[in-house]
Amino acid sequence: MSIVPCRKEPSSTSEMVTQLLFGEHYLVKETTAGWIQIETAIDNYPCWISEKQYASITSAQFNYLQNNEVPVSAELVYILSDIKGKRSFPVTIGCKLPFLNANSPFHDEEFNYAFDGQVVVPGTKNGAQELVSSAFLFLNAPYLWGGRGPFGIDCSGFTQLTYRLNGYQLPRDAWQQAQLGEPLSFVEEALPGDLAFFDNAEGKITHVGLVIGEGQIIHASGSVRIDRFDHYGIHHSDKKQYTHNLRVIKRYL
Repeated sequence: MSIVPCRKEPSSTSEMVTQLLFGEHYLVKETTAGWIQIETAIDNYPCWISEKQYASITSAQFNYLQNNEVPVSAELVYILSDIKGKRSFPVTIGCKLPFLNANSPFHDEEFNYAFDGQVVVPGTKNGAQELVSSAFLFLNAPYLWGGRGPFGIDCSGFTQLTYRLNGYQLPRDAWQQAQLGEPLSFVEEALPGDLAFFDNAEGKITHVGLVIGEGQIIHASGSVRIDRFDHYGIHHSDKKQYTHNLRVIKRYL
């Protein structure tokens, strides 16, 4: 499957809290009628997936994914060919492609896929300019709660994927991402690539965006868009008002 919806509860009508992209692995925690509770390996996120979208891997393959970086697709959308199954299907940017490593346990007949698009090479550590360029790939993508792709993405999924495309791993939710990095004292210190976090009336961090310089931020709110921000927060260019209250700016590079 190229994208698997992950639910808060074991029901197809339950809230989608995140998505699994092709090549991502997880731990099985519990099973019930038609549903499997998992914990995502990349960010320890608990959720439920349908058993119809479950696929098992061997212990050797799981351990390989746990202990090795693998190529990541840098193509917004690309066709992956399943040579064994004689079928093709689209995968989205940020998906993992462990079968491209010739020495991996995925390089066999069971995972005989063909992919000749651009990839992020394992070990890549890009700088701020590349981060901003990656963020612009998602410009105008629609907002989707729990989404992690160009056809629907939420604020923290957007920052998580942008950083992944440049060799860095962030947790899933905005409040978790805010626990990392070095805090800045003043908004004037913000540089491209920094992450700005915003809170609600109760002081809970509920939003995140990527600083792109010159007092601007790119973030997922309705769609992935660019707005101005300052020490008060984000000033929405269409609504002509502040829509998000600035809490803290963090630097990760």
